[in-house]
Order: sequence, then structure tokens, then C-alpha cells
Amino acid sequence: MPDRRTFLAGSAALIGLPAVSTAAATAARAEAAGVTAGSRPPNLVVVLADDLGYGELGSYGQKLIRTPRIDALAAEGLRFTDAYATAPVCAPSRASFYTGLHAGHATVRANPQAGGQGSFVDTDTTFGEVLRARGYRTALIGKWGFGPEQAAQPSHPNARGFEEFYGYIDHGHAHDYFPEHLWHNGVKEAIPQNAGGAKAVYAPELLARHASDFVAANAAEPFLLVLTPNVPHAPSDIPDQGAYASRSWTAANKGHAAQVSWFDALVGRVIDQLRATGLDRDTVVIVTSDNGPHEEGGVDPDLFDANGPLRGYKRNLYEGGVRVPLIAWAPGRVPQGTTARVTQLTDVLPTLAELGGAPAPTDIDGLSAAPLITGSPDGALHDHLYWFRDELGTTSRENAVDNKRGTWLAEALRQGKWKAVRFAPQRDHTLPDDKWQVELYDLSADVGETTNLVQTYPAKAKELVALMRAAWKDPYPRLAFGVHLAVPSLVVPGIAFTVTATLGNGSSRSWDTAGLTLRVPTGWTAVATSATGADRIAAGERLTATWTVTPSTGAAPAARFELTAEGTAQTPWGPVRYAGAGGTATPPPPPTADSYLSDLAWISATNGWGPVERDTSNGKDASGDGTPIAFGGTTYPKGLGVHAPSEIAYHLGGAAARFRTLVGIDDFSAKQSNVGATRAKVYGDGALLASTGTLTAATGPVGLDVDVTGVRVLRLVVEDANNRSSFDHTSWALARITVT
Repeated sequence: MPDRRTFLAGSAALIGLPAVSTAAATAARAEAAGVTAGSRPPNLVVVLADDLGYGELGSYGQKLIRTPRIDALAAEGLRFTDAYATAPVCAPSRASFYTGLHAGHATVRANPQAGGQGSFVDTDTTFGEVLRARGYRTALIGKWGFGPEQAAQPSHPNARGFEEFYGYIDHGHAHDYFPEHLWHNGVKEAIPQNAGGAKAVYAPELLARHASDFVAANAAEPFLLVLTPNVPHAPSDIPDQGAYASRSWTAANKGHAAQVSWFDALVGRVIDQLRATGLDRDTVVIVTSDNGPHEEGGVDPDLFDANGPLRGYKRNLYEGGVRVPLIAWAPGRVPQGTTARVTQLTDVLPTLAELGGAPAPTDIDGLSAAPLITGSPDGALHDHLYWFRDELGTTSRENAVDNKRGTWLAEALRQGKWKAVRFAPQRDHTLPDDKWQVELYDLSADVGETTNLVQTYPAKAKELVALMRAAWKDPYPRLAFGVHLAVPSLVVPGIAFTVTATLGNGSSRSWDTAGLTLRVPTGWTAVATSATGADRIAAGERLTATWTVTPSTGAAPAARFELTAEGTAQTPWGPVRYAGAGGTATPPPPPTADSYLSDLAWISATNGWGPVERDTSNGKDASGDGTPIAFGGTTYPKGLGVHAPSEIAYHLGGAAARFRTLVGIDDFSAKQSNVGATRAKVYGDGALLASTGTLTAATGPVGLDVDVTGVRVLRLVVEDANNRSSFDHTSWALARITVT
């Protein structure tokens, strides 16, 4: 992704204007956002804690841990009593937080469990993209947790609307408070003081400094800062236990309390920076958490009454696992008081969009709370909230609260005072309703969910179960929003190809004077082959444009190149500018000898969940290492493990004669569940060469022997065959080509 100056200068060049200076760039950004003196939209700061329980702040009843800075915000601002995370664990909760989709619609619906972490897809829109299009300077500082730990990939924060990123890409990496590196945009920056397991530099302190620097550097323009420190997630690592060092608690509990107080101090530092730069009255600050309190690493949440009056902990779908603190603060903007508005973190996207004067997607589950936050009547109230849990891990208290069902699939739904929770004895979401174990609670009289009323009100329980069933859509089709660019995965120097870009208006009102432009690498040419503008794009419609692009004849082999499309429009909210990037590559040399595909460099690899595994090992080991693929107890070497939907492309360059493989749902997935079903297909230069039909654990693998004579590009595709993607891990064993 281009940095801010490059982005603005490049945008100017596309429309025939000279590149602008830094000062002019700031003015241009403000003008693009419709900002003039005295009329600028508010800065937006969102601070998201990691595993901070509902009862771990003084303003929510905490007695042992001191949180004076956040408590002051709660006293001066608006405190929500009925706010909810969207899942009881990190990744699905945060996916919903960024995209406004609950766990029945979101792309990422589970924590990393057996391989790579979940990734955002092309149809996802984050609130970073929404605000950036209206001229906001956007930053994500802290824990991210989506996509592979590498630059220039579609789930990187820079590709999801955040121009400035500093922190952890990887979910597991964020468990290390003294890491040997952190990411700054697309660069992995070493922290040599922490090499070899040393604990010299505390990563949350680095995050705090970057946040303060970002505020100071962008005081003259509207900004969105999303600060996501990894405290107080386990382990209870902190340089100084502070006020808790002399307590008669365990080291884990002392460290945890110090982490919570450190989080409180971090929020205070942000407020101090806003005041020092005179921005406190021009900034809306939101503080919340991603799920309920943890009990990991020896922490005792009961010592701190970390869930307050609620039942459950992290991983539970009872209130203690999903109800979280939520505070909004802005002197002179946000009213003082308490609200019982039932609010889920899906509401963050539409709320920020309305506060920032930006169009937002209409096909999300969140409802804007901006009127309430700014002191106006709030008419946007949820009919119901939905939660889903797919978690293989468990902890002792959580499992006890769940009556030893901690690893079962579970769903929950709140409608008004009623809350239903249900558990599936098999890991199959499509299990008939009468096979689930259902519980019903009246939160108005029983916030601790102590009395199951399912036998007293069976009709109400059935009604809420029906709403749960309706809330689940897999996949969940989306309206196009913003810019999306379709680029071939492989291009040949000197040979023209077609690029397609769309500007989607997934908002509620028409956009006018819309246009698309394309930026290509130096030395390449692009010629439009369709109209690139439209007088109007109706709500729900899109503008599509195509170009013929010719790479330079001197383009290096086996190199990657980026193309960028930009879409502009005049909207009822003001002018918008969206950017969409697409990567392509020139091919590596064709194979010169018989080879296993796991030993060849692929052109591209996309996977439904996690990285493509070479010889298993979850992508962590080199090709040839790790445990081989297993089918029916028989192991095979040289495999490629994928999760539907997936596609891997290789450059054969016409040099190969045969492709042979054994493909099927492997023992790893079969051990999780027997419901997985996929189809494997082989394509050569876009033509279907072979298909397996439906693969399941019961049918076993299928052998393929395919003639690939003359094929330049070989593609291996795995599709979901039954709309149940959770257990569709599939492997290509002994995948091998022979050359002529």
C-alpha cells in the first residue's frame, strides 16, 4: 500500500495534476473530506482491550484493581451497561468489530485452531476503509490477528483501510509481550534488545509511543486511531507489578492486575496527548473490550470478580463471556450518564461512519449509536443480537460453567429481556433443532443466568431458536462497496491482459459523478476499453471499467507487481475516494525435471482459512519437513494441505506431460468431524481438465492422472461441496508432474 504522500501524489498524477507538497497534501485531504475551518468532523479514537472483563474497571464495580483514568472517562462521558462483544474469543469478535457483521455473517467465525488464522476477503469492508475514503488519516496500532504474517497480502491492515500500522499481524505473536520484532506497515522491525528471550523492551510501551506520535503528527487533520494493545491477555507479563507487588496474591494475579492498570494508564496517556494538542473537544474516544475475562496462565478471575454479577468467562456464551465495558467520551459532545441501550460491537462501523460523515455498507448487522453518543434521540435499536461459538480449546472454569460442554458448538441470542443459549452435542451446525440443548433466561430478573426457564416458556425458546437459525448464513453474499480490482495472477512480459475494476455503491443513497482510474507499474501501458465514469450509481449498483494492460517486455521473471484502481464519487455525505490494489506476478522458469509441486514455487495460493500447508506443519516448516499427509491411516509424503475454498497455481510453461496426485479430505479433518465435503478440480490454462466429484472422509481420496501437455498454467482448486466449510481441510498428496 502506498504511504499517505505517495497516495495523494499518485492520485493527483492520475488526473493530470502536479504532485502536491506535504502541506498541500494535508489541505487537499481536508478539502476532499469537505473539511473547512470550524466544520471539521471529529477525530475518532477507539481503544480495544484484549480479554478485559465486564467487572474489571472501577466504573463497572471493580474493587481490587485501580482504573482511575477510565473511571474518569465513564463519569464524564457515556457508560453503556448492556454492551456486547460479538463472540466470546478474540478473532471472530474482532472480525465483527471491524466489519459490522455478527458471527453468523462474518468471514472469520472462529479463533485459529489448527493452522493459520482467518483472513478477510475481497467483499469485506472495514471501518478503516469507510473513514479513509472520506479523508480521514487512519492508523491501527497494536494487535491485528488476520491473514498471514507478511506484507502485501489482502488481510494486512494497510490493505484494509489503515494507512499507518504498527504492531502484531499474527494472533499468536501477540501473546508475546517482549517480542523480537513488530511490524511497521510492510516492514518487520527487529527489537534486538529482546533477542534470545530477553525481556528488555515491553511491546505495549512501544504501541503507546506510536499512538502518541500519531496523534501529535496529525493534529491538523481528521484522524481515526484504533489502538488495540494486547493487555490484559495472558501471560501476565509486565515489567513492574506496581501497586500490587506487595499483595499476597500469586505472581500471575499480581501481573494481571498490573496489566489492567497499565491499560488504564494507556488510555490516560491518549487523553493527555489529546489535551496537549488541543484536540480533546474535537475527538470522540471509545473504550471497550473484545470478550469476557480470561483464566489463563494461572489468573483467577474470581479473585477480582472480573465478570461482576454475570455468569461465565472468556469462551462462554453466557453474559460473562460476551458482555463488555463500553464508554464513549468527548467533552462538549458526548452527554454524561449511563445507557442501557443493547449495543453490540457490530455497531462500531456504522457509528464511526455517521460520526465521520461517511457512507457505510447497508448489508451489515450493526446499527449506528451516533445519535445517542452525541446527545440526540436514538431510534436505531436492535430487535435481537446473535452469537456463535466454534472453539476447540477450553479452560476449567469456563467448561464448568458450560456444564462440561466447553468444546461444543454453541449459539446464543438476546431479544429484549430474553436470552437463549444452545449447545450442539455434535460439531455440526446443521444438526436439527431438537438435537440441541437449549436454555432460556430472563435477564431483567436474572442477569446472572441462574434459572433456566426453557420448560416454563417453551414457545419463547422456540421463537429465539428460530431467530438463531435465520441468523446463520454461510456464505453470506454482500453488496459491492468501494473499489475492487480483478487482476490475473500470472502475466507474461510483453503480452497484453485485461484488468477489471468496480466501484460499488453498497450504501443507502445514490452517488453522482463517479469515476475509476488505474495506476500500473512504471513501463507498463494501460488503455481503457470501456467507459470509466458514470453520472450516477444508484444504491446497490456499481460502476465497472476494463483496461487492456501490457507489461514491459523487460519485466523481471518471478517478480510481483502491484496495480491500483481508484474510485471517486460525489455522495450525499460528501466526496469519497476509494482505492483497491491487485497483485500479479511474472512466471518463474518452467520446471526442467520431474518434480513434486510442494518443491516448486507457486505463482499464487489462496486459501479459505490459514496458509496453504506444504507437507502439513501448518506452513511453519520448509517444504519437505513436517508430518506427511494421512488418508485412512496411511501416510503419504510431499503433500499440499488446503482449506476450501482454495486455489494454487503453478507455471508449467508447456514443459510438463502428466500431473498425478491423490486428493481427498485427510485424517486431520476427519478427526474433527465427518461433515466435511469438497470437490477438487484441475485446470490447465483456464480449461477444466479433471474433477473428482464430491469428496468426504467416508469416500476416501481419489487418484488423478491428468494429461497436461502444452499447459502453461496449472491450477488446483478445492470447492466446498455442502455449504459447511468448517471441516473442509483437504490434501493433495504425492502431487507430482513429469516433464516431456
